[in-house]
Amino acid sequence: MGRGGKKGAADVQQKKTSQQTTKGLLNARGLEEERWPTVSVKASVFRPFLFRKMIDRADADAQAGDLVAVLDRDGKLAGYGLYNPRSEIVLRMLCFGKQPPQEAFWKQRLEQAVQLRHTLLNLPLTTNAYRVIHAEGDWLPGLVVDRLGDVLSAEVFSLGVYQRVQALLGLLAPLVGTSHWLVRVDQQIHGQEGFLAEPQTSEGCPSHTIIEENGLRFQVDLAGGHKTGFFCDQRDNRRRLAEFCPGRTVLDLCSYTGGFAVAAKKLGQAEEVTAVDLDEEAVAVARQNGKLNDAAVRWVHADAFAYMRDMQRAGKQFDVVVLDPPKLIRNRYEMDIGRRKYHDFNRLALSLVRSGGILLTCSCSGLLSAAEFQEMIQASARHCQPEGSPRPSRNVQMLAMTGAGGDHPVATDCPETSYLKAAGVRVGD
Repeated sequence: MGRGGKKGAADVQQKKTSQQTTKGLLNARGLEEERWPTVSVKASVFRPFLFRKMIDRADADAQAGDLVAVLDRDGKLAGYGLYNPRSEIVLRMLCFGKQPPQEAFWKQRLEQAVQLRHTLLNLPLTTNAYRVIHAEGDWLPGLVVDRLGDVLSAEVFSLGVYQRVQALLGLLAPLVGTSHWLVRVDQQIHGQEGFLAEPQTSEGCPSHTIIEENGLRFQVDLAGGHKTGFFCDQRDNRRRLAEFCPGRTVLDLCSYTGGFAVAAKKLGQAEEVTAVDLDEEAVAVARQNGKLNDAAVRWVHADAFAYMRDMQRAGKQFDVVVLDPPKLIRNRYEMDIGRRKYHDFNRLALSLVRSGGILLTCSCSGLLSAAEFQEMIQASARHCQPEGSPRPSRNVQMLAMTGAGGDHPVATDCPETSYLKAAGVRVGD
């Protein structure tokens, strides 16, 4: 059956069965726990995630989504975590020690997260769009929350967090000063965590909002946008890119809703900016963002690979090229094919940079380390041949390797929280 074929009776029945088996799992829970079943593990050293192979046994009454007491391999109480036997990540550790987390614990974690953004980073002085909760980076595994104007946009990665997310957002909103909230669960998480959930919103939550960042304004599609709706993690990199753009030609590939393109034109005063994305709805929002900022950008609805090949055949080059593709490595099974995709993307992008120009190339795949990403860039440069050039490769100089802003803190015991890599490269012949 082709990709566009109809679902068979078995597929429909499987979906119905899945919905029936998850019924009851989605019931909201409060933050005051009355029971703590125990789960014994084979570990003596703990990380935020404990996978299935590390679990020894669990109490018979331990249910999916429960907050459980975790016993180490010697039978001693190690701490508390959220339990889901349906997931490959069976335990997500919340805290260590003998004190069980109640509402005061959750509130303290939220307050610490807000203090980082408001008091230490002073983000509200320059933007009303930033990450408030960065999962394990804020010791709240399975929960990501972005503040987008007057809305808290949450993405949930675990069943236990999903059951408690409304209570958590109820505590978080007055700390940040927002009026509405939105909760999403990615389709991939549905399969990994064993439950189905539609998006939830507060009453009267808008489908779109306008945020401000470094003097720019952006419309955010809260209902249909990717992830939380806006990529706050590239805020500082958008500002840095603008410094290289005055009077130059810029190509923004995989431009989504135009963040880099608008920054290059408006903040950077680029001579000419072209932005390319395959998502027609994202391009429509990007056009609105160009108008919001009086930024004349050429918006192109096209596949970035095909567009780069067309530009390469035409001998077209740019002073500055931005390459910010979606996550190409979602799990360890996709490592090899994902690396090849990054290589092909960057090989083509490097061929479109004028000698002496800049490539800002990015990866949001947490499984690809910064060292591997840098090696991939060098390998792409060795196999890059601009149209009409007798040389089979190009010289590159790494100017900077950055990541997300400080509102995306990295947990030292969870390297996956350092997922974004943004390499600024000077390209020569």
